[in-house]
Amino acid sequence: MEFQTVMHELEALGKERSKKMYMSNGAKEPVYGVATGAMKPIAKKIKINQELAEQLYATGNYDAMYFAGIIADPQAMTEEDYNRWIDTAYFYMISDYIVAVTLAESDIAQQVSDNWISSGDELKMSAGWSCYCWLLGSRKDHEFSREKLLAMLELVKNTIHDAPERTKVSMNNFVVTVGVSYVPLHKEALEIAQAIGGIEIKRETKKPSQLNAYESIQKQVEKDRIGFKRKYVRC
Repeated sequence: MEFQTVMHELEALGKERSKKMYMSNGAKEPVYGVATGAMKPIAKKIKINQELAEQLYATGNYDAMYFAGIIADPQAMTEEDYNRWIDTAYFYMISDYIVAVTLAESDIAQQVSDNWISSGDELKMSAGWSCYCWLLGSRKDHEFSREKLLAMLELVKNTIHDAPERTKVSMNNFVVTVGVSYVPLHKEALEIAQAIGGIEIKRETKKPSQLNAYESIQKQVEKDRIGFKRKYVRC
């Protein structure tokens, strides 16, 4: 399937309601407003096509960028490629749900995420922490260093209250994900979550929201979901 054909099909699937929702969260024109589920039939036809993914991502069209993440070949992308993608991720739905998700299926995911977390850039840091969430929620516990993750929990505890708003969200999600999906540090994640307490997230066009990692983990304890792992990261 050629680039222009994909763009026409995505445009035809656009819905005004979805477009308004994406734009209320930070998306900018061009946006078609395609529901993610509606993309699956096209993705089944194409499967994996890195060249086409690059063309689509370069459009700056939110829907095309999202679809690029679905058909990209994570293992074919280098750290330079991921840096190029994150550099044009202008809001969190791209950084955390396209770039970080794609990165999470690569062998260099931790290496790249570590660099982003230490970058000082809000969306890069957010993507780095988010990628660890996708990784921890899908890969076996033995693939991670307990000592490294414990040090990352301590970093969150010491810096989350002073972090940029979107980074706060992803850091909070990291603590929750460790507490739920990484059994060796469940107890420590709960203790750190309790020490962090509530987090207020300020948003430009919406009312502030409240996050509490301790309460989120406890809800999963009550549902007997500790140790939960998802089968797939991408759609």
